[in-house]
Amino acid sequence: MDPSDPSCQECIKGTIHEGLPKGKEETIHGLNTYVIGNRTNPKGIIVMYSDIFGLLLPNNKLIADSFAKSGEYLVYLPDFFEGDPVPLKTADVLIPVDAKKQSTFAKYTGILARAPQFIMWMTRHKQEPTNKVCMDFLGALRRGTPQSQKIGMVGFCWGGRYAIRAGLESHMIEVDGKKIPLVDAIVALHPSNMVLPEDVESLVVPVSYGWGVEDEAVKFATKGQVEEIHEKAEKGGRKVPEMEHKVYKPGRHGFAVRGNPDDPQERACLEDSVMQVLDWFKRFL
Repeated sequence: MDPSDPSCQECIKGTIHEGLPKGKEETIHGLNTYVIGNRTNPKGIIVMYSDIFGLLLPNNKLIADSFAKSGEYLVYLPDFFEGDPVPLKTADVLIPVDAKKQSTFAKYTGILARAPQFIMWMTRHKQEPTNKVCMDFLGALRRGTPQSQKIGMVGFCWGGRYAIRAGLESHMIEVDGKKIPLVDAIVALHPSNMVLPEDVESLVVPVSYGWGVEDEAVKFATKGQVEEIHEKAEKGGRKVPEMEHKVYKPGRHGFAVRGNPDDPQERACLEDSVMQVLDWFKRFL
């Protein structure tokens, strides 16, 4: 997509980040990847796993740019969908910029109209192959990165689940005769489609979660379920890494990617979620 095209400009609605993406796409460990940031001596590497709209949604690239802005990080936004993201037209139905302007009738007729296409997309992106694409990329990155270099991962919505799974004990790999995690720290913002307890019960790296009070796709009660799993694990003698849970109001689904910057509360969600990521990685990368 040509960023100078008016239709692309329309896609950028719902972001606090101004201008057009400044990075470039190149092949990294077998995946087309949007790259931005410090390539010479980064403090750390940040890998982004976007929502279902992937590299097509300029907001995702602009968020990557915001993480790289300080000059401390090298940021990778891989196309984990391998050229098959959900079409952008669906974004206006699932995460409209201004939800108050979307009638209930328009919302549900839009969802029904796109349901067959979305169901087909889901069948092409089941857990096992999706998980493999993600973990293979991270494994190659970890093996190709000096051990002194820390790697963080942040996931949004669909990508939030797989960002969390990257920190599981079962995904640790052997490097120079020592088992190490794929990443060193994780942030998951409105992570969807989680399977509990398996997605969170054997984490070996610190995770910061962002939950939306009014998120219809990721029920707010999920926060309590995750906390309960970790409390039970600790009582059972398991060492649980540091976990952080931040709450966003109103926090409708997609609050960290595509909100209404003219609404003070939604703008705060967009701004604060960027700081949540940077603050967490400042501590652990």
